[in-house]
Amino acid sequence: MELFSQSALLTCPPSQSLKSRVRFVDFSTIILPKRLQFSTQPQNLRHMEPQRTVSCVFGNGENGSGSPVTTIPEAGRIGEVKRVTKETNVYVKLNLDGSGIADSSTSIPFLDHMLDQLASHGLFDVHVRASGDTHIDDHHTNEDVALAIGTSLLQALGDRKGINRFGDFSAPLDEALIHVSLDLSGRPHLSYDLQIPTARVGRYDTQLVEHFFQSIVNTSGMTLHIQQLAGKNSHHIIEATFKTFARALRKATEYDPRRLGSIPSSKGVLSRS
Repeated sequence: MELFSQSALLTCPPSQSLKSRVRFVDFSTIILPKRLQFSTQPQNLRHMEPQRTVSCVFGNGENGSGSPVTTIPEAGRIGEVKRVTKETNVYVKLNLDGSGIADSSTSIPFLDHMLDQLASHGLFDVHVRASGDTHIDDHHTNEDVALAIGTSLLQALGDRKGINRFGDFSAPLDEALIHVSLDLSGRPHLSYDLQIPTARVGRYDTQLVEHFFQSIVNTSGMTLHIQQLAGKNSHHIIEATFKTFARALRKATEYDPRRLGSIPSSKGVLSRS
């Protein structure tokens, strides 16, 4: 059976032994992400439904229809969230199958810099627009951006079929060294062990780093462990954390070609609750 995505060709060979019947291809080489088009109109919380998909099938059932290996939306797995409160106005669009496009404006410059790291090292397309009561402090805007990112991640993951689920990464930034391990289990938990030596980086309150990750964990249903192995410079410690988190999340959200599209759980389901 032959299936087409734009100019690329994905072929699943006819029946042979199980190992030879399926040729697993790096989907990033055959699905070219398109530049995201963002609506300027207020929108309710919703999931973007792709119009076309690329899939691979193997074997023939009794009806000859075959069994799906995995299905990847042509435009990517996308979550889109609009969150409006009396304190903030936040819009987030996240594409897990992007190319690292960073387009964020939160009115908190250091947070924008960290979201750039999330996009660049996760190869996610991250579009964020946020305004809030930063004349008081950055707490509400920082929190609501993270809540919206977590919710958009929850949407984009869908039923989580075929993903690796677990992600683990360590990364240095000069003298700083951070380790992140995470599980897209549906169960929110944060273990946070950073010793940031200063109260602020620029104007950014360093207490907000923990609150940012707690908010992502709460809305995405993620188990997340962050451990500082070394570091003295506050900027280096925080930036290394975001880079390492992005790399671990990228590993967890990517597809496992051996899983054949099944849910990575012995229970057969990964849910938010």
